[in-house]
Amino acid sequence: MKPQRRDFLKSGSFALVSIALVSRAVTAPAQAKGAPHVDEKDATAMALGYKQDATKVDKAKYANYKPDQHCANCVQFKGKPTDAWAACGIFPGKEVSSKGWCSAWQKKA
Repeated sequence: MKPQRRDFLKSGSFALVSIALVSRAVTAPAQAKGAPHVDEKDATAMALGYKQDATKVDKAKYANYKPDQHCANCVQFKGKPTDAWAACGIFPGKEVSSKGWCSAWQKKA
């Protein structure tokens, strides 16, 4: 018996839907948990003076720090201003505190 085009398309469609569903099931729990938070002892974090609480920034070492600067109003912060933690362009795959700060801070337009 020769396979029909219609049977091939049905099988292909079923396979694509199955792959999409499995992929969604695997990634959904990871997204729900959120990415790991940046550790202040991380090498990049230390090099940039990252603090999860901007009020604890060493003002003598980082003279460019101003009290109104924090991750939530930085161009690198990928979340909403109301998010407690969100992704950051400086720390790929990790989240920073919206109340944090690092020397790479740049005002969001």
